[in-house]
Amino acid sequence: MISIPPTTLVLHRNPSFFFSFPSTTTRPNPSFPSFFTIRSSSSSSASSSTTSLQELEKEQGELRSELYASAPFPPIKSAKRVILVRHGQSTWNEEGRIQGSSDFSVLTKKGEAQAETSRQMLIDDSFDACFSSPLIRSKRTAEIIWGSRETELITDSDLREIDLYSFQGLLKHEGKAKFGPAFRQWQVDAANFNIDGHYPVRELWARARSCWTKILLHESRSVLVVAHNAVNQALVATAIGLGTEYFRILLQSNCGVSVLDFTPQPEGGSPFICLNRLNQTPNSPIAAGSSGGRKTSNRIILACHGYTQSNTEASTSEDLPMNMLGMIQSQKTAELLLDLKVSSIISSPKKACFETAMAISRVQEAADCLGADCVPRYVEMKQIEYLDVENTLQQSDRDATEVSSLPPGWLNKYEDRITSAVWNQSEKAWQSLLGELSAESEPSKTVVVVGHPAIHIALMGHCLNLTKEWMGSFHLDAGSISVLDFPDGPSGRGVIRCINYTAHLGRWSIPITRSTVDDEEF
Repeated sequence: MISIPPTTLVLHRNPSFFFSFPSTTTRPNPSFPSFFTIRSSSSSSASSSTTSLQELEKEQGELRSELYASAPFPPIKSAKRVILVRHGQSTWNEEGRIQGSSDFSVLTKKGEAQAETSRQMLIDDSFDACFSSPLIRSKRTAEIIWGSRETELITDSDLREIDLYSFQGLLKHEGKAKFGPAFRQWQVDAANFNIDGHYPVRELWARARSCWTKILLHESRSVLVVAHNAVNQALVATAIGLGTEYFRILLQSNCGVSVLDFTPQPEGGSPFICLNRLNQTPNSPIAAGSSGGRKTSNRIILACHGYTQSNTEASTSEDLPMNMLGMIQSQKTAELLLDLKVSSIISSPKKACFETAMAISRVQEAADCLGADCVPRYVEMKQIEYLDVENTLQQSDRDATEVSSLPPGWLNKYEDRITSAVWNQSEKAWQSLLGELSAESEPSKTVVVVGHPAIHIALMGHCLNLTKEWMGSFHLDAGSISVLDFPDGPSGRGVIRCINYTAHLGRWSIPITRSTVDDEEF
């Protein structure tokens, strides 16, 4: 067993903030102009961390959480894929007890089974290394998934769960009774939550950033990382440049799998980073549950149409129907959604999108015959022109990209005028979808949206309140679904339950890891 001690980051207190990382290059960020680091929140350095934060706040006023979000990443020589997994259900998860970085809970039988399901899901995948939190619940999950591989696990203290100090070990109602306003702030304003003189979420973001340096500097092409809910959220967010205000927005369920692709830049420096998928769980992504600790009754499901017929001999502007594989993918999506009562299906007018929408509608309306409901379901179907972005993409000077062969970050290859047009069009589509979700005909609504991956990526950007520059940071495959929950209603902030979920496609799903034989195949 290889262990890595906690890393200490240094705060430079001067008018211009710089990171003290091995690489002196800066990573371009779509939104935030300059960033700095803080000291990691390990127990040995907690006091100096708190002092630095307090001193900085006196100078800067309220600390902007975005300042923790981005940093220059060390350059890499070849493409690297990192697979994040949260541990299985623990005894304290089951009890509803606040765990934090305490190490008193173990996996339940359900948690062991979840870890075994994840092992089966990843059994054919190629990993070069496995990093794990040293906490028992995470380490045991890593051992189950890693199986009989000869390479030793690497435990890293910085991968432990968020430090919650006096909250740790309390049942949620005990925390509310004992700490009152502080517990309320933890629920509604976690980024600015302070306890025992610490800002746990801010400390976590800095610690997650230090983890990325160690992972990227490791000589490996495909890396498995097994850790926890909050720290995995922070790893995803810091990788793509999102601040602490995104805590509880990018969900991490027990044994949920998230994938990030790191691609070297031709000129060196920080690699290009793309979130390939988020929170692919052992159970169905549409199962009833909470989003960020809150029940949700409003949901948008983004369904990408299946593979289309080859356009080798056709004009690039031709409206292509799905091929046989695409039809199978759309049927698999329809079957996945059968356990959910869909209120309406809104699609692009393109043939492949309409065919996918029809497949979902037919299965929904046959729910009584299929034993999923006691009465027939009526599903309203609509088409929105704003969801049709294929014509816009085909105006590019570059070859139009087929849905069947989308590499990570493929939207970055388009000219700014193309991505701007897609983004502006998607904003109109987003407002239309929120209006559909706000209709008072039903107390709870599930709206399925069928379109091209590009429009869905842009819609997720609007849900996260990002700008068009982030579009290349997300990836979607043909036949995938992504789930957006609205626990505070359509006018509230959206929560991303999953992105690019493809497990329902079975043998036709996209492997979570790919061959690491060479860059081209990767």
